[in-house]
Amino acid sequence: MQREIVTTSDGSSTIYFAEWNEHYHSIHGAIQEAYHVFIKMGLSLFSSGEVAILEIGFGTGLNAFITLLEANNRNLNIFYEGVEAYPITLNEVVQLNYPKQLNAPEELFNKLHSIDWEKKVKITSKFYLKKRNQFFEQINDVSLFDLIYFDAFGAGVQPELWTESIFKKMYKALKPNGVLVTYAAKGSVRRAMQKVGFKVERLAGPPGKREMLRGTAI
Repeated sequence: MQREIVTTSDGSSTIYFAEWNEHYHSIHGAIQEAYHVFIKMGLSLFSSGEVAILEIGFGTGLNAFITLLEANNRNLNIFYEGVEAYPITLNEVVQLNYPKQLNAPEELFNKLHSIDWEKKVKITSKFYLKKRNQFFEQINDVSLFDLIYFDAFGAGVQPELWTESIFKKMYKALKPNGVLVTYAAKGSVRRAMQKVGFKVERLAGPPGKREMLRGTAI
C-alpha cells in the first residue's frame, strides 16, 4: 500500500495512506493530538512509581517517543509494549521530524525503531520497550497493563478493530482499575467498550476533534 510522509498543522510529520485516505495521526497536529489523548488524558493519571503501557498501533513511534520523554519529566518508570502488524521502514523513520519538533535526541527516536522485535530493551533508565509484531486479534494478555493507548486506524477503514471482541481483549489485558484512552468518539465504539465492562467517559478531544473516549476497567 502506497504511503507518503506529510506535514500536519503543528509542523510535525505523519504518514498518509492514499488508498484509504487515512493518516497515522491527526492532520490538525500529530504531536498535539498525541500529547492530548495519550499524555494529558492517560499518562497524567499516574503520578509516581511504575507504569505498564500497551500501545495498540505502534506505527510511527510518536506515542512511544513522547512517553519516553515524559517518563524522565515525571520520574516514572515505564514498561512499554507496542503492537504493530505492519512496521514502517527505516527509510520512513528518518523522514519523520519528531526529534526536531520536540527538541529531543534523534538517536533516541531512531533506537525505538532499530531495536529487535519481541525483546524487552532498556532505552533509558526510565523507559523499557518491547515491540510486538502481531495482529491485534492475537493479543491474549491478562491483567498486565495499567494503561492502554488505543491508536488503531479509524473505524471507517478498519471497523473490525473497534468491536466488542477486540475491546474484550483490551479489558482482560488491563489490571483492575486500568485505563484505556483513544482518540475515537463514535457511539458504536463507546457502546462496544461499555458492553465488555468499561466505565466510559467522554472527554474533550484534541485540536480538530470535539470529543474522545476514556475507559476504566472496573
